[in-house]
Parts: sequence; structure tokens; C-alpha cells
Amino acid sequence: MTSLSTQAMQGFLRRSISSFNDNKLNGLLAEIDFRTHLAALGFASQVSAGGWIARSTGTGSFGHDTVVLFPETIVPGANYAPLRPKPMPASGLHTICATFHQIGIRSFFCSPSINSAEDCASVSWEAQQLGIPSSPGYGPISKIFSGFQSRSKRYNFLRYQTNVSTIPASQVPEEFSKEHLRIAMSALVLAEISDVDGVFWGNRYTYPLEIKEKTVANDARLGPYFGLDLGPFVKLAFYAARRGNLHSLFVVREIADTTSRALVEWHFITFEQLAQFASWIPSGGGANMLGGTSTVVRIPKSEFQILNSANLGAL
Repeated sequence: MTSLSTQAMQGFLRRSISSFNDNKLNGLLAEIDFRTHLAALGFASQVSAGGWIARSTGTGSFGHDTVVLFPETIVPGANYAPLRPKPMPASGLHTICATFHQIGIRSFFCSPSINSAEDCASVSWEAQQLGIPSSPGYGPISKIFSGFQSRSKRYNFLRYQTNVSTIPASQVPEEFSKEHLRIAMSALVLAEISDVDGVFWGNRYTYPLEIKEKTVANDARLGPYFGLDLGPFVKLAFYAARRGNLHSLFVVREIADTTSRALVEWHFITFEQLAQFASWIPSGGGANMLGGTSTVVRIPKSEFQILNSANLGAL
């Protein structure tokens, strides 16, 4: 049986992730808690798993082609032989991807095969485009990057020795599946790649999610506020520029302090509200996920909504 164990996945993550600091861990834990919270509110079926958004690079072609990929999560011990029947993507993911397609972003569900047990290097991916009227079936992921510049040199990715023991064992399969797919993309083409924390399927619109754990800060002009790093802000602005029926949400797990991580409340704000009320002057934030100092956009806490059933139902 061609399968992978949790230990094999951890070994791959240890060598492929350049760093895994407290900010990355807390961000991951916030995403887990978010999905638990949505399930408790009865909205578990309206949020997708995470994935990647990738844009073409190169002079004159930067950002001209964009794709979104959602990986199937590899279950430890399960058989992923190359000739196994390919899975049917969830119906909700079709709807989400149709929204991306309407604004010119091609969207794919990616399914893995394992050629040799316990060998992460033997994992390969096939992709099926979603959100279009006909189903083209699965094909090699190399076929979906026609508008991207091919990588001419070997991508040396397994070169780190990072402590990933703090990743919860239950979350290792999803993190491995996402990371392996990112590596597979990066080995094929040159691209600007950013993560998609998930997509919420509302009653009126579809919302890509940016999920962060934050303590509230104070400013004499804004009052209590939450900060959003400049990179994620630009990504949300990109969604808004393409628009159509695609909106986005900035979700905050407010905590009392960074030591206990005790939950105060869940909040969210649409990008429209965020862009309207964010301070025009960026400021320095804390350490970012790469270990450096971040630059943040500040949004008054008063403009956020509580993440509860009534407010989610109105989206």
C-alpha cells in the first residue's frame, strides 16, 4: 500500500519550511480554532480548506495570470496508489471556484498520488479545474501554468532543519499537503505565491479569508485598533480589484495576551469596511512570520463585527 505516515510528513516539513516561529504557530492555531468556532455556529459546510493563490512573474507579465489551487488532504496510512479512483471535490468548492472563474482566476482541486510508501519525494499531483460548466477531468499540474515562466534551475527546497514539533499532530496532514503542493508548483514555474486561509461561502457573496490572532492596541486618533500586515492587505485589495461576486473578510481571534492566548472574542470586517476606515499612514508592528518587523495597516476595532451566527448569516 502506497501511503505516508505522520512521521514522514513531519520529516518533509522539517526540511522544507525555512522557519516556524511563534507567530506562524499561533496563526495556524487561530485557523484551527476558527473552523471549530464556525462548526459550533453551524457554518462548517460553508468554509473551504486552505490553499494557494499564485501569480505569474516576469517583466511585462507580472500578475497577468492568476490561479488558485486547493489540495486534497493526504490522510496518514491511506492508500494513494497512482491508479486509485480520483475523489469528487465537495460541491461547495465548485461554487467557490465558479466565483473565482467569473473574475478571470482559474481554480483547481489537486489530488495526490504516492508511488512509494513513506517516500514524500514520490508524491505527485494532478489537477481538475472547477467552476466551469464542463468537467475536463484530472491532468498533470504542469498543464495549468501555461501563462507562467518555467523554472530553468532546480528548486533546492529540502535544505532546512526547522523544529516543527509544535505543529499539532492532527494538523500535520493538512499542512503537509499544502506545503508539498507549494513545492510542486515552485519546482515547475516562477511565481508569486501566497496562502489562502480558506474561503467562506455566504448567502450573497463569496469571501476569501485572512485569519489572524491579535491583541488589541490603542492609538489616540483611532482608539482601540487591530493591525493587518501590509502584505495581506495588498492581497485583499487584489481580490477587491477583480471583484465580481468575490469579496473578502479579515477575521481576528482577539486574545487577552500572547502568553495565555486566552480568547476574548472573534471579530471580522469586510474589505470594503476595512479599506474605508483603515488609517492611511502605515505603522510599525510586531514580529512577522518571517521573524522580521512588520508594517501594518491599522483598523479601528469599532468597525469590526462580532463573528456570530446572525452576522455570518447576513453575509
